[in-house]
Amino acid sequence: MNKQELRQVCQNGRIIWVRATARFAERGNERYSLLLVCEDVTEAHNLTEQIAYQASHDALTGLANRAEFDKAVTQALSQAHVDNSEHALCYLDLDQFKVVNDTCGHIAGDELLRQLGDVLKKQLRRHDFIARLGGDEFGVLMYDCLLNEAQLACEQIRDVIRDFHFAWEDRSFTIGVSIGVSSINNTSSNAVNLLKEADAACYAAKDKGRNRVHVYRPDDKELAMRHGEMQWVTKIQHGLEHDRFCLYGQPIVPINDQLDEGLHFEVLVRYRDENGGIIPPGAFLPAAERYNLASAMDRWVIRHLFEWIAQKPGFLNQLSLCSINLSGLSLTDETMLAFIFEQFNIWGIPTHKICFEITETAAITNLSHATTFIHCLREKHCLFSLDDFGSGLSSFAYLKNLPVDFLKIDGLFVKDILDDKVDLAMVKSINEVGHIMGKKTIAEFVENQQIFELLAELGVDYAQGYGISQPVPLDNLTLIRPFRQPSLAQD
Repeated sequence: MNKQELRQVCQNGRIIWVRATARFAERGNERYSLLLVCEDVTEAHNLTEQIAYQASHDALTGLANRAEFDKAVTQALSQAHVDNSEHALCYLDLDQFKVVNDTCGHIAGDELLRQLGDVLKKQLRRHDFIARLGGDEFGVLMYDCLLNEAQLACEQIRDVIRDFHFAWEDRSFTIGVSIGVSSINNTSSNAVNLLKEADAACYAAKDKGRNRVHVYRPDDKELAMRHGEMQWVTKIQHGLEHDRFCLYGQPIVPINDQLDEGLHFEVLVRYRDENGGIIPPGAFLPAAERYNLASAMDRWVIRHLFEWIAQKPGFLNQLSLCSINLSGLSLTDETMLAFIFEQFNIWGIPTHKICFEITETAAITNLSHATTFIHCLREKHCLFSLDDFGSGLSSFAYLKNLPVDFLKIDGLFVKDILDDKVDLAMVKSINEVGHIMGKKTIAEFVENQQIFELLAELGVDYAQGYGISQPVPLDNLTLIRPFRQPSLAQD
């Protein structure tokens, strides 16, 4: 018995698929006949083809999907290793696409993606491969294409998209595209790394102002930093899930020795690696900010800090104020306020003993959200501190609109006030304006006794820095007196 599917063209031109089953039937005296049974399986065949097509194509644009693109990159890499050919992998991320989605809705956004899919196909050579990778991201595989040729081709694509006008109802939009390019050659390791390289180059294009092309090169320091950040994303996620972070505290002391306050400190976060080593925040916070993990880290810190305070007998009695850093992402997180109120209720922490600290840059960037956020928590008697004050170009102008209790003078001014008259003038003016507006001032980067004494002459209220105390695990926090006491760290 033999079975086979056959493509048949009917007299009217219609194409059908037939499953033909044939077998010999013996009729005696060594005579045989052929029995042929035909079944119309056109509907099942078309359904199978449709399912296969949907599995390999993007439903919205009709382009290949991410899975097919990954296969094509892997095949191109294998070819490069066999015949020393060179191809180019291009990662495209639209700029300003969110504006269309937010102002006109997702239907308009979908239509824009469909139209751009057609525009991109027309810009490529016939044998090049294009796919929609997801969201507003596209991938292009340029076969037998040197890196400089791919860069020129991508610049042409960028110009075409820049000149493209999308009309929706009575509005017209222009968008841009950031493109990252990496080379596929016989030295390339694997498809995953190639995609990471192109993705990192694309992000570098965005960082440099968007609507541009950036080529990945192994000696690119900027991309090496980006790659390091991307590796931290997985570590941060793992750390949040498995509590690999740990909390430190750095004391903040009153400069006026007449003030008799309890323990005042800023809580800081560290990462504990697999070997027990403690990694400072400068290694992972940039990645958390860039890849939208900062708000999740803020939640981890608040929850674990409140739990630690609640389970530390007698600690609240000696605690004057604890300062907690909040990222700019947390200011725009609509669920953050509810989370903070919930944690206060769960652990029974007095709200007046918590000060939330936000950077001047984050506050100015999200001014309306920051103002609302601050007002809501201050109504519950929480305090607020504005960090890195003086780093912005319009610091004093914005200060009137931010109801904060403390100004933390940017440490870059403080650390050189003994030798730099401009830095000294900046610290003096920030302190005076802060006091006029009813706010207390905190000087960061107080590294020695001489700086401390000069700050006392200027009338600054508080000091923080390695000259007072290095950050220590929360369990090691102790009450530190002003510099006139022997507990101050000396040069």
